[in-house]
Amino acid sequence: MQFAYGVLTHTPLWVFVLLAYLVWQGFKAMQPRTTTIWRALIVPAVFIVWGVSRIGLRQDSAWPQIAWIAAALALLPLGVLTPRPFELDHATGQITRPGSVFPLIRNLIVFGLQYSVAVIAAIDVHDRLLAAIIGRAISGATAGYFIGSTIALLRAYWRKRQQDAAI
Repeated sequence: MQFAYGVLTHTPLWVFVLLAYLVWQGFKAMQPRTTTIWRALIVPAVFIVWGVSRIGLRQDSAWPQIAWIAAALALLPLGVLTPRPFELDHATGQITRPGSVFPLIRNLIVFGLQYSVAVIAAIDVHDRLLAAIIGRAISGATAGYFIGSTIALLRAYWRKRQQDAAI
């Protein structure tokens, strides 16, 4: 119990704010909703920035960087090939997505993995290299997946917009 209390009290406040935002967005995504394309890119942008921000962290080995690159390259195609469906309002340019529990589950898994690795790296100095490799792999996978899903969303959006122009 003291361990968990220590971890929570040493967690920066912004982490709890980010978790609350991701849970809120996940719950909102469970209902069908209409939004602009740019608002639909906020959560992917958060995860991309979070994933990319880990690249520049100091390390004594090249393995964390290699893990980041390999994981990003592995999950980028998954993001591109698994776009979430949406309908386009041709008059306003807004998109309507059906409700799904997937974004909530995805947000919580990615957050939990990132948070766990950060806690391990902060607590166990003996396994810091291993934590750095795993942490960079998770960050790379996160960034790669969300870059891929952003590419898929924007491609589908522009394709639907071009179909409007052709009509």
